[in-house]
Amino acid sequence: MKKAERALISLTDKSGIEGFARELDSLGIEILSTGGTAKKLRDSGIKVKDVSEFTGFPEMLDGRVKTLHPKVHGGILAQKTNPEHLRQMQEHGLQAIDIVAVNLYAFDKATADPGCTLAHAIENIDIGGPTMLRAAAKNFQDVTVIVDPADYPAVIAEIRAHGNTTLKTRFRLCAKVFALTSRYDTAISAWLDQVDVDKNPHFA
Repeated sequence: MKKAERALISLTDKSGIEGFARELDSLGIEILSTGGTAKKLRDSGIKVKDVSEFTGFPEMLDGRVKTLHPKVHGGILAQKTNPEHLRQMQEHGLQAIDIVAVNLYAFDKATADPGCTLAHAIENIDIGGPTMLRAAAKNFQDVTVIVDPADYPAVIAEIRAHGNTTLKTRFRLCAKVFALTSRYDTAISAWLDQVDVDKNPHFA
């Protein structure tokens, strides 16, 4: 397994992220980020490259489109031992993303408010986050995916020791992703099932 070189960090729950990102930076790992996460890291003195600079494409549609780009998903999904994938990466100027640290919009928290409208709930459905997480988890052979800040120390320890995480750790983290995205989609479905769209003037 080659040395980890690049991490993408985009978080709603930013607990512990400064320490984690500082460790990655000290290990020479480039950090890509978006929005509030990028600002928080910069304010902490950590070097960050905006995803929009990485892709050459701006964030748009009120932040709905930030990471949905071939340079992000190609970098996550490319299999590093597949010669054809490597050829296509070179042809299209794609760079590998070795670590994905992402958690999701707090849909449960938003909809726990009795006054939550359908429009507000819809805006709290994360699209880019689950897409990146599922892509990284699918490619666990090559990508370390982190959804839980409690896993930061173990990831850093393994990178310090080996230059990257072990396959066993990547597989464990992959399983956590699919458990999380399953719960997330179930929560959205359950909340929407009790909504009468005709009584929501925003959508009439």
